[in-house]
Amino acid sequence: MASQSNAAIAHAGNNPFLRLVAALSTLAGWCSAGMIVAAVAITCQMIVVRFVLNGSTIWQTEAVIYLIIAATLVGLPYVQRLRGHVNVDLIPLSLAPRGRFALAVLTSGLSIVIVAIMLWYGFEYWHFAWERGWRSDTVWGVRLWIPYLAIPVGFGLLLLQLIADLVAVLTGIDKPFGLE
Repeated sequence: MASQSNAAIAHAGNNPFLRLVAALSTLAGWCSAGMIVAAVAITCQMIVVRFVLNGSTIWQTEAVIYLIIAATLVGLPYVQRLRGHVNVDLIPLSLAPRGRFALAVLTSGLSIVIVAIMLWYGFEYWHFAWERGWRSDTVWGVRLWIPYLAIPVGFGLLLLQLIADLVAVLTGIDKPFGLE
C-alpha cells in the first residue's frame, strides 16, 4: 500500500543563501498561483462572452494556455522546496545513512546538470524569439518572447533551488532526501 513520505519542507537554517533561495522559491509559488487564478478568471470571462453575450473571443484561449504553462514552469522551484515532486523513496529508505548521503549528492548533481542544460537551451530559445521578433500565428499575435520567458525563469529558479538543496545536505542543514 502506498503511503505518504515523512519528508519535510527543505530547511534553510540560518544560511543567508538558503534563506534567499527559499524566499525566491516561495515568491515563484505565489506568482504561479496568481497565474492559475488569472487563467481561471479569463476562462470564466470567455464563457460569459461566448455563451451569454454570444460574442467571439480573440485572445482568451491563447492567454489561458500561456498562463497555465508559465504557472507550471515558474512553480517548479516552489514544489521542489516543498518536496512535492513525485518520488520513489524505496532505495533511500533502505540505505544506511552514508549510502543515502552519497545517493543524495549523486542525484542532486545529476538533477543540477540536467536542469542547467534545460536552462541553457530554454534561454537560447527565448532569446531567439526575442531577437527575431516572433509573434504567434493568431489574431492576437502575441510577441512570443513574453510567454517563452517562463522557460529560462522557471528553470533558473529550479536550478537555484536544487543547488540550495545540495548545499543544505552538504552543510548538514538538511538530511538527504529530507529523511530522518
